[in-house]
Amino acid sequence: MKIDKTKVKPYGDTMNDGKVQLSFTLPLEASLESSEAARQLANKMGLKEVSVVETKDLGEGFSFYVLYGKLKHSVDTTKIKVAKVETDTMSYYEVNDFIKDKIGRKVTVVGACTGSDAHTVGLDAIMNMKGYAGEYGLERYPEINAFNMGSQVPNEELIEKAVKEDADAILVSQVVTQKDVHIKNLTELVELLEAENLRDEFILILGGPRISHELALELGFDAGFGPGTLPPDAASYIVQTLVDEDRV
Repeated sequence: MKIDKTKVKPYGDTMNDGKVQLSFTLPLEASLESSEAARQLANKMGLKEVSVVETKDLGEGFSFYVLYGKLKHSVDTTKIKVAKVETDTMSYYEVNDFIKDKIGRKVTVVGACTGSDAHTVGLDAIMNMKGYAGEYGLERYPEINAFNMGSQVPNEELIEKAVKEDADAILVSQVVTQKDVHIKNLTELVELLEAENLRDEFILILGGPRISHELALELGFDAGFGPGTLPPDAASYIVQTLVDEDRV
């Protein structure tokens, strides 16, 4: 079946029927009226033929809804441009050989969850020796000196460590927070580096469950890695950038 990529809609039962499932919570007690409020909200979101298929009372004046509807809008995917990391991912062995052949010394990476962020799962997946999804973490790479500082590290301490270890790259793992606290924290890190004339001394990488390359660039980082990132992805970007920008 040939797909018209200039008019793409969600697929439910038949191609381009636009059928979607939607769920949300309302600050209302569950009732016929609250279900109707949910239906009207879905209509205002651009859905047609909306059905409220589940209403659940959450207590204390809140309720949860599951709805089905048909989306009337479509998107022209041929015009979509997304900022993304362009380097080719190498294997564990290829990265180490690349460092030996092209750089000729060990590469140093300092990583941390900064500010109030206490979630180290993503950071550990990239940095820890055991790695993630069958891939060794950077601590296992013989040609990489990896320093995992853990969680809730003040930006000042991260920079101090990076300077002390003469790091090539700083890796910051951040969970997206309420009230955009992460934006303030990440912006502060870049501003501190710039204030000390250190920004150009490091490859600055941002990672997290809802981080994109585009967001990272907007905040002043060199690259952003989101869900599904594996240690070789980050390692490949770091070592290739060092060579491409003649930082060896």
